[in-house]
Amino acid sequence: MSHQIIESLKGKLIVSCQALEDEPFFGSEFMARFAISADKGNAVGIRANTPSDIMAIRKVTKLPLIGLWKKDYDGYEVYITPTMEEVRCVIEAGADIVAMDATFRDRPGDMNLAEIVQEVRRNFNVLLMADVSTFEEGIAAERLGFDVISTTLSGYTPYSPQREEPDFQLIANLSRSVKIPVMAEGRIHSPEQAIQCLKEGAYAVVIGGAITRPHAITKKYTEAMEKFIHC
Repeated sequence: MSHQIIESLKGKLIVSCQALEDEPFFGSEFMARFAISADKGNAVGIRANTPSDIMAIRKVTKLPLIGLWKKDYDGYEVYITPTMEEVRCVIEAGADIVAMDATFRDRPGDMNLAEIVQEVRRNFNVLLMADVSTFEEGIAAERLGFDVISTTLSGYTPYSPQREEPDFQLIANLSRSVKIPVMAEGRIHSPEQAIQCLKEGAYAVVIGGAITRPHAITKKYTEAMEKFIHC
């Protein structure tokens, strides 16, 4: 079954349906509707944050579901499914794949990343996705036993390249160096960029804000038009 899930994603689009508390579409009901829209648009998977959103989305679509739980802990920068507690809750909510921060940064809790991976393997039948920011983190994630790598955090750690466009180089380097699938995610704003990710070797492409954040999409147009008017 796990093999079938991975195969179903190959060369296709996964839509990240997430909203922050201060955004107009925050709430599980809205995220479920975004997931339905993504399904109707022929996306092959959904990425979702928090157990409540995961459960709501699971009720309305049969698409493979990548689950995570963004949770802040004082004194730590790691926040994407940071401890075994969040991992367990995401699994119980119905995720097929659990996305976790797999950077080299310190994480909260009494278990390190390797121990969390081992705990999941002993007790659950679920796939694990490593959200990384650098080539070295991706290589390490494969060694730890992750099933999938995603470039989610490139540009979001202080030591990774700070770019406005997707990290095509990271996608290419990892795709050529690891045996597990590499998902392209992060700052993908156009179909052309999505295709370029595939050309660089991405197994699949994950897009969030460019599809599911209407206020940000609107701002992109208004800022461009304002800039033109004042030239």
